[in-house]
Amino acid sequence: MFIEKSDVQPPGKKIITRMSTQTKWLLLAPLSLILIGYGLCVFSEAGNLKHSGATTQEWVLLGTYSLILINGGLSLFGQAVRYRVLMDVHRETRRSMRKLEAKISRKQKLKRSADKKAKSSTKTN
Repeated sequence: MFIEKSDVQPPGKKIITRMSTQTKWLLLAPLSLILIGYGLCVFSEAGNLKHSGATTQEWVLLGTYSLILINGGLSLFGQAVRYRVLMDVHRETRRSMRKLEAKISRKQKLKRSADKKAKSSTKTN
């Protein structure tokens, strides 16, 4: 009754794979900006601790934590930009495909009407 390691998935993996690209973008963009802002606040607090004479261990650990937050936020923001670009590419692709399909259908209609005119002009009574 042991579960193989290959069958085990993280708990949220199915949820994330089922999400649309737009939903992922809508979640990641604000979350990443909040994380960057919070990281910058923690960074300024670490600088304040350094200048107020706190122990080195305090402000170094707080500064390291702030850099982790800032870099994590930047990473998530990069993913959000990636999802947004993917959405835009899909939208432009669909738009150009619709234009191309409309152009082809117009040409086919013109060709059919030209064929009908050509057939009717050759008829004699």
